[in-house]
Formats: sequence, C-alpha cells, structure tokens
Amino acid sequence: MSYHGLIAAGFGGQGVMLFGQIISLAAMIDGKYTTWLPSYGPEMRGGTANCTVIISDEYIASPVLDEPNEVAAFNIPSMIKFEKALKENGLLLINSSVIDRKPERKDIHLVKVPANEIADELGNLKVLNMVMLGAYLKATQAVSFEAVEEALKEKLTGKKGKLLEINLKAIKAGMKETVK
Repeated sequence: MSYHGLIAAGFGGQGVMLFGQIISLAAMIDGKYTTWLPSYGPEMRGGTANCTVIISDEYIASPVLDEPNEVAAFNIPSMIKFEKALKENGLLLINSSVIDRKPERKDIHLVKVPANEIADELGNLKVLNMVMLGAYLKATQAVSFEAVEEALKEKLTGKKGKLLEINLKAIKAGMKETVK
C-alpha cells in the first residue's frame, strides 16, 4: 500500500497552502484517495500557516495527522515545531535558503532545498513553493509529474494562467534536488 502523510508549514505568503492543494489535487488526478486540511495562524500573511495532506491507495478515515512521515518546512519555526512529530525514518524537506540550522534528529532523512535562491534565479521569488514541491516529488514520488502539471492547469486559470510556465520551471528545478 502506498501512503504519504505530509505536513507542509511556513509563514503565510510562502505558498504553503497552494503547495498542499496542488499535491492533493494531483493525487486525485492520479486516482488516489487524498485529504487536504489547512491550518492558519492569527494572520494570513506573515503568520504561521500549515496544511496536512494525506495520500493513500485506501480510504482515509481522518484528515488529522499526529505523526507525519513527511514534513516540508519552509522556515525555522516550522522545522522546530514539526521535526519532533516526524516518524522515525521520515523525510524532512527544508528550505535551506531560510533554515540555517540542522535538525536535531538523526533518525530521519533530510533534503535541503535552496528554494529562495532557485526561485530568484528563475526570476520570481513567489515560486519557491513550487521548487519545494519539485523536491518533494523527487524524494517521494507520491504523485506523478503529469498529475501535478494538470493540477496546476486547473488551479492557475484566468489571469493566473500566464504563471503556469514559471511554476512548471520551478517544479523541474526543484526535482533536481537530491536526498542528502
């Protein structure tokens, strides 16, 4: 059975919610069961934001996840908060552009992604979430790239449609990051 329990967390405005929505929508497109559960801090931009995404081949009884097997931390407070909850041998994906310290745990797999630098090189800092998404795809293969591309096309409609190309470039750049 394929199962992914992911918590993605960061500051509001870093695109954490879209990161989770795209993964969850891609899972549906791939024909898997999925849940997406957002959680916001007191304010949207600048406050903490996280979401839980569960992907499974079997029915999911609850969207609540106490012990994730994957954490995508977009900032230091998120790494500190969710590293503790991560299952043994779980995956910790960190935005090394803003997280300048190592996790305390040694029983987990770490992927460091310089997401801000990569997004900046692509010319749009806002796509750092898609860089992280690409690294997540590479590390887990939780969903297919084709499903992610289709999910992005569904999400980025109207005026946002012009952002599809830069988002796909960001995902591909993130997919070049490897498990450390």
